[in-house]
Formats: sequence, C-alpha cells, structure tokens
Amino acid sequence: MTTTPYTSPIPVRRAHLGDAIASEWTKMRSLRSTLWTLGVMVVLVLGLGVLLAYAIGEASASPDAYEGGSVLTLGLLGMLLATVCVITLGVLTITSEFGTGMIRTTLTACPSRGRVLTAKAIVFFALVFVTTTLVSAFTAAAQCAVLGTTGGASAGQWIRVTVGVGLFMAFLGLLSLAVGALLRHSAGSITTMIGLVLLPYVLAIGLYTPELNDLRTALVEYSIPALLGTLYTGGPVGGMPMPSGWQPLWIIMGVTAVALAGAYTALDRRDA
Repeated sequence: MTTTPYTSPIPVRRAHLGDAIASEWTKMRSLRSTLWTLGVMVVLVLGLGVLLAYAIGEASASPDAYEGGSVLTLGLLGMLLATVCVITLGVLTITSEFGTGMIRTTLTACPSRGRVLTAKAIVFFALVFVTTTLVSAFTAAAQCAVLGTTGGASAGQWIRVTVGVGLFMAFLGLLSLAVGALLRHSAGSITTMIGLVLLPYVLAIGLYTPELNDLRTALVEYSIPALLGTLYTGGPVGGMPMPSGWQPLWIIMGVTAVALAGAYTALDRRDA
C-alpha cells in the first residue's frame, strides 16, 4: 500500500531575529517583575517630582517666580532613585532564566545565543527608553504647571531631560543586563551594579589627602549619579570641569558596549 507523505499546512520557514524579539516581548510583558519595577519607577519619578515642585511652591511667597534655576532639574532626585528599578529589571531580564533553568529551553528553541541576547537587549532597551522618556516628560510638564513657570528652561534642556535621560537609563539597564549575563546570578549582579553606582562616592570619602585629590574628583565626576545629573543641568555638577552637555550619554554608551561585548563572548563560550 502506498502512503502519501504528510504535508503540514503551516508554512515552514527559517527563524529570524523578529521571532526572537516576539518571544522576548512575550516574556517581558508576562513577568510581574516588569510591572513592579517600572511601576515603582514611574511612582518615584512622577511622585517626587511633583511633591518637590509643590513644596517649593508652598514655601515661596510667589510660586510663579521660581528663582532656583530651571524647574526641570527637580526631576533629578526621583530619577536617581529610579536607577535602582532599571538596574533590577535589567539584571532580572536574563538572570531569572538562568535561575529557573528556563535558559536551556530558550537556547533549545533558538540555538543562536547571540540572537537571544540581541533580542533581549532590543526589547529591554525599547521598553525602558519609552517608559523613562514619557515619565520624564510628564513629570517636567507637571512641575512647570505646579510652579507656573519653566524657570528659563531651553529647548535643548527639554530634549536632554526627556530623550537624553531616557537613552541614559536604557543604556544603564543594558549595562545591568550585560553584567547579569556575565555573572548569571541575580543578587550578585544587582549588588555589583548598585556598587558601581555608590562605590565612587564611598571611595571619595576615604581619598581625602591632597595627593589623591585628582583621583577623588575623577571618581565623583564620572560616577553614574553625576553623569545623570549633568543631563538635567546641562553643565558640570558641583563646579567640576567634566563632563557636560551630552557627554554623559556617550560615556555610558561606551561602557555598555564593552560590557555587552563581554556578555556575547561569555554566553557563546560557556555552558547554559
């Protein structure tokens, strides 16, 4: 008896990066950690920004004549605290799969490890960039509305505080994702990243001798909080000579590129 070979009605094609991105987006929006971390970030940035503007308005005899410089700088405090949320989400984006063993299933479905990491990076970057840019814009608008003035903010500062800060936070998250891929441990990776944020200030406290003054200054001015603050102020923080303008963005991009290169190499050479 002759049998007719079965032909699947589902078209067969080669998988590509778009399929991996769709898979990672499904994971990202299905995890409760995504909702919690980004939700807390929004509350911190918007809530603290509006509260600061309201407090200044109440303390001032003429709230519509804000003399503390650009109103947009009031969003810095909330964004500094939000870095912890972005770092946590960036690490969990990859370490959660190593912790549960789900990474084996992922790499079985998509043997190209570089494609998996690229898809994670694209989805994570887009999500954090859009979320941070929007919340920064809403916070800035709300602060201006509360105080009744922009404090002389220029168009360039508006772009840095919204798009610039969104890019900076997204690259900071990518750096955290790369560290997670290298260490493969959630607690260790989060601790490492938070240490990267705080360590320059801790070291600067101990480097109080005149001979180490240049090193102490460099540690502080190139720290993540100082770089983020520069995007809000547009100039050096605390009168320090460097960096200024958009330079903090180029710095975080360079550091993230190096870390991602290491993450691609480690993911390709080590067992899952």
